[in-house]
Amino acid sequence: MKTNFCKALCAVVLLTAAAMAAKTPVVGGHKMYANKNIVENAVNSADHTTLVAAVKAAGLVETLEGPGPFTVFAPTNEAFAKLPAGTVDTLLKPENKATLIKVLTYHVVAGKWSAADLKRQIKAGHGRAELKTVSGGTLTASLMRGHIMLKDEKGGSAMVTIPNVFQSNGVIHVVNAVLLPN
Repeated sequence: MKTNFCKALCAVVLLTAAAMAAKTPVVGGHKMYANKNIVENAVNSADHTTLVAAVKAAGLVETLEGPGPFTVFAPTNEAFAKLPAGTVDTLLKPENKATLIKVLTYHVVAGKWSAADLKRQIKAGHGRAELKTVSGGTLTASLMRGHIMLKDEKGGSAMVTIPNVFQSNGVIHVVNAVLLPN
């Protein structure tokens, strides 16, 4: 009887571990762990090296390591590469720190907003949800073929390509474009 109980217990433990491993999202070739904060996970993503460099240059590391919670719409390296030539280099210059901070905090919303939360807000808003960013601007969320789309104040848009990357201090939604405030 003890043997059957031990086998059953081992099976439950293994299945639970497998289920937890299956739910750990992979971003930029690395697992993103829910018990790590936004910065701790972001630095491991090969797809977010430009974003991490920008966060460091803006002096926002300590903030994004803080308790939050934050919802971060995280542009990939490819998203930054879509900007006009020289834009990223210009933003990373010390004399442009205020502009860099404004652009980066425009990608952050206070609170922990899962994709399901965002979709509920969009539905409640009859197809649109206005999200107030930490920079004081507004992003407009909508749905297109089941994907969450974000429209910035300049008319640009980004699609959430990897939703619900949960962190200890919030959630990251990977986006395919850099969003720009007015």
